[in-house]
Amino acid sequence: MKNISIDGARLWESLMEMARIGATEKGGNCRLALTDLDREARDLFVRWCEAAGCTVSVDAMGNIFARRPGRDPGRDPGLAPVMTGSHLDTQPTGGKFDGVYGVLAGLEVIRTLNDHGIETEAPVEAVVWTNEEGARFAPAMTASGVFAGVFDLDYAHARADPDGRTLGAELERIGYKGDAECGGREVKAYFEAHIEQGPILEAEGKPIGVVTGAQGQRWFEITVTGAESHAGTTPMDRRRDALAGAAGMVTEVRRIATSRPPHAVATVGVLNSSPNSRNTIPGRVFFTVDLRHPEDGTLSAMAAEFRAACDAIAAEAGLACEIEEIWYFAPIAFDADCVAAVRQGADALGYGHLDIVSGAGHDACYVAKVAPTGMIFVPCKDGISHNELESAEPDDLAAGCNVLLHAVLERAGG
Repeated sequence: MKNISIDGARLWESLMEMARIGATEKGGNCRLALTDLDREARDLFVRWCEAAGCTVSVDAMGNIFARRPGRDPGRDPGLAPVMTGSHLDTQPTGGKFDGVYGVLAGLEVIRTLNDHGIETEAPVEAVVWTNEEGARFAPAMTASGVFAGVFDLDYAHARADPDGRTLGAELERIGYKGDAECGGREVKAYFEAHIEQGPILEAEGKPIGVVTGAQGQRWFEITVTGAESHAGTTPMDRRRDALAGAAGMVTEVRRIATSRPPHAVATVGVLNSSPNSRNTIPGRVFFTVDLRHPEDGTLSAMAAEFRAACDAIAAEAGLACEIEEIWYFAPIAFDADCVAAVRQGADALGYGHLDIVSGAGHDACYVAKVAPTGMIFVPCKDGISHNELESAEPDDLAAGCNVLLHAVLERAGG
């Protein structure tokens, strides 16, 4: 079936139509998880899937499964599906392709199978995972985490946004708290197509990234407590300045990563100072730290070094420092057969490709704990993502979707 290919124009049109939901002035998207805009995007996806002849189900975490049946489902109704998908939620200033490309590439695969009248042995499912970004409800990848048994359902439903609204209540409010159990089902294979979110493929001139695995991550929330006092009357040697202490800790975060090239990365993404008054010495600072590395031993060493540095800075400055690790997952190696299916698909179609390790977390990282999993990357302009300027070429998106089609056919038995 080497000559079968997806309809690139249809895929692009679907992406652009979905991008109108939550469109921003700079050309990106703001479609936070379980908002009314997220519901609108989900509704559109469900309509498209039903029009493609799929049966749609929703589980207790709001994950959507659109199933195209396999050959003679009455003969073997229990045959495990080949799944492909990603997420529809975005960052507050996100782009048009992160997540949604993988969802609509899955739909395009199903539409293409329909166009050519192809029956697969196993069912094929296009999937939407809830709250991948973690921008509204932390941690990220919550629903795929429940699916994989990493998070408890009650824990996930209790996650609250900054306004105190819980994930479970918002699922119910928008009508996507399904009755089906989240997880506990057999999956033959799972594939996720995604923009790279980095500059490597574009720099190498390769349209396809064969993703072999993903970096491990550790997320921390840190509270530094000192003493508020007058900015003009408190001598420097008598200050317990929480922000000055936090600044030293932030500097250590960067040093810890830069001392471990080329793979280590570390980010302070949130920093809040209290009371946030120009003439009061800060008495409390809250900040977040994101550490990543593809080797678990190195990642653990980074975390230990960070904790030690914070303790030393706090002790010297007379501060209290509370460090809570809120999220951890080890580096992931994807299934060898699924990786091979992606590589073979790229070779069969004549696309240049490159093996690559994902620097970002994806739902595939959790699904890999319970099912054979692979990922496909395509280039994005200047490696920019989580940004309204995020951009990808239609030809590259079509190439990734064609590789996805052939990988799905290889695993589903086309």
